[in-house]
Amino acid sequence: MSENPQIYKALALQTECAAVNRCTSRKEARVIMHKTLSRIRGQIFSALGFHGRDLRLVCLPEYFLTGFPTGETAKEWRDKAAIEFDGPEYEALGKIASDADLYICGNAYEIDPNFPDLYFQTSFIVGPSGEVELRYRRLISMYAPSPYDVWDEYLKHYSEDDLFPVLDTPYGRLAALASEEIRYPEISRILAARGAEVILHPTSEAASTLMTYKNVAKIARAQENQCYVVSANSSAITGTALAAQSTDGRSQIVDDRGIILAETPGGESITACADIDIAALRYRRRRNGMDNMLARQPMELYAKAFSKIDMHPMNSLGDGKSPPAKDFYKKRQDEVIAKLSKAGLI
Repeated sequence: MSENPQIYKALALQTECAAVNRCTSRKEARVIMHKTLSRIRGQIFSALGFHGRDLRLVCLPEYFLTGFPTGETAKEWRDKAAIEFDGPEYEALGKIASDADLYICGNAYEIDPNFPDLYFQTSFIVGPSGEVELRYRRLISMYAPSPYDVWDEYLKHYSEDDLFPVLDTPYGRLAALASEEIRYPEISRILAARGAEVILHPTSEAASTLMTYKNVAKIARAQENQCYVVSANSSAITGTALAAQSTDGRSQIVDDRGIILAETPGGESITACADIDIAALRYRRRRNGMDNMLARQPMELYAKAFSKIDMHPMNSLGDGKSPPAKDFYKKRQDEVIAKLSKAGLI
């Protein structure tokens, strides 16, 4: 443990994603996943040697073990690429976190034993304990099931508090969300309102030398919620027809004032590493003034306004006992657009 756990280093590890799309079996996919885990173990320990023992938090890219589905049915992807709730991949990550004495955030497609016919895209935090200490299921996804899609059934197994988890650690209160969700202000706002001080953002996004939607969002979410954003992008996605470096670059760490502290240009890299000063963040959150945006939020006002708006439907996958058809997500969005158009909202 660092001498002062309120000031430490965090790393957005920009690393390659070796996709499993061309694998023909679960066994073949697992070979690729475990090679990835072995490579990442070496990269994390190398980063410790380079940055020092006060490195206490590492964020990995989105779906770093598998890549994303590119034509597979929901059942095919679940059977090939989704990892078990307490499977060997989590065990291997727990061993890395325990041996390195730090927290690791990542993102994976995961099978929940309560929903064996589905998978959820899960952002997780593994602690120095070796255990998964936080699980956040992606709530907004274009092409994957979410708890919102099976809401009634989900709440038979989990509480509403489980939807927006925040982990209290010696290094501040940590939360996680996935990729495109950084563009939805409400998710980060709820996490911050629940105490989150560092939002970990596994992502796999098209980077550019110009400002992108997501990079604008990272800065906005950090300053409007007075929290750090640690965003790790893939350096490449190999093993598919996609041009490998399409997702390369711009892993970054943004502080609670919206200042980019570190950013990686391209390639596998440990350079998106910066100091996290939880004491300074807490000072600014407790300071009286116009800049204290969290303390000035009229949450009840927002709740009343949102409660009267009907947009994206709840429970669209029913009880989750059958995987969605291939064209399910497109049809659902077409229906929402038609509804909003008919209501004169778009």
